[in-house]
Amino acid sequence: MEKPKIDKVEIGAKTIRKGGLVAFPTETVYGLGADALNPKAVARIFEAKNRPPDNPLIVHISDQKDVHKLARDVPKRAEKLMATFWPGPLTLILKRSSQVPDVTAAGLDTIGVRMPSNNVALALISRSRTPIAAPSANRAGKPSPTTAQHVIDDLAGRIDVVLDGGPTKVGVESTVIDLTTRTPQVLRPGGTPVEELKKVLGRVTLHPAVVAKRKTRALKARAPGMKHRHYAPEAEMIVVDGEPDKVVKRVKELTASGMADGKRVGVLATDETISKYDADVLKSMGSQKDASSIAKNLFRLLREFDKENVDLIIAESVPSKGLGLAVMNRLRRAANFNIVAAW
Repeated sequence: MEKPKIDKVEIGAKTIRKGGLVAFPTETVYGLGADALNPKAVARIFEAKNRPPDNPLIVHISDQKDVHKLARDVPKRAEKLMATFWPGPLTLILKRSSQVPDVTAAGLDTIGVRMPSNNVALALISRSRTPIAAPSANRAGKPSPTTAQHVIDDLAGRIDVVLDGGPTKVGVESTVIDLTTRTPQVLRPGGTPVEELKKVLGRVTLHPAVVAKRKTRALKARAPGMKHRHYAPEAEMIVVDGEPDKVVKRVKELTASGMADGKRVGVLATDETISKYDADVLKSMGSQKDASSIAKNLFRLLREFDKENVDLIIAESVPSKGLGLAVMNRLRRAANFNIVAAW
């Protein structure tokens, strides 16, 4: 990992200590950070993002021992996961300690904690001398930012500092796993594949919201990305789900129909299929054989469609294996569950 410029990081750390807001890179997406233990500072995150107050935040740490300050119970299975996956794109949901303000936990009795694997993020947290609460550094509901420019596009004038660490490596948020349930439950798929969690824990369940193909009623969101509309471009979006050959046929039909209606149509395809389409704007997420490249490119491409003023985005589905599960979760939510089955 690249060595962070400590003078720049120190500017960010001073801002955090004073109750300010700092956007910073992680390995997943850019986060919008504030002192997790300062209720007024955390409230500014919700204000800057226009984020609903019932959408909980994830707290980022640079020292594993800090988990014990934030959680009142750290079970053995949490220790196993931390030893295997931290630093990295995995958030643990644990029972929160009395040190964590209500606003940080969105009023829940649990808190999400992770240690990012990005040197700028780790240096910022360490030099701030406090855990940092940080959702993605974008306006609520928009595609998550994977470059500093994305942050500036969304939040210029609303936050204090942006630390530019270049494009993020993973491109989708961390996996969130709830360890307060009898069987560990994934609340949000992300940068750590569920298959890898099962190797360490054995049985792991998926919350119904993870694989939902229609809007679900979640009374209380126990993790970010469960309840509200997320990751959405400005344009209307359709996800075509099914077997690859049938998906291509259906995408072509929907594209032709949209263009006939006078819409500017964008198609979000893969390297293997992009040459088969004729649309106003064509973009490839990457190879169907490489879910990590698709995950890395997804949010950037959704933002590019907005800049090219398309009226309609038609996206192919990808296999829900490994990082593909996280990609499909994001695509469905970006489309507001506007999903068409290919037949």
